[in-house]
Amino acid sequence: MADREKLHDLRQQAHNAGIEGNSKMTEDQLRQALRKVGKGAEPQLAKREAKS
Repeated sequence: MADREKLHDLRQQAHNAGIEGNSKMTEDQLRQALRKVGKGAEPQLAKREAKS
């Protein structure tokens, strides 16, 4: 159950950061995209780069 909560929290953080449509992203992809946004990247660009 803790893993599901952690993933849910990551998805919520991504949503709050402007990364829309993140429901199919893996935990690693979410973390990578959030790091990029944290460094100033555009949210959707960070999402695309994390998924590729």
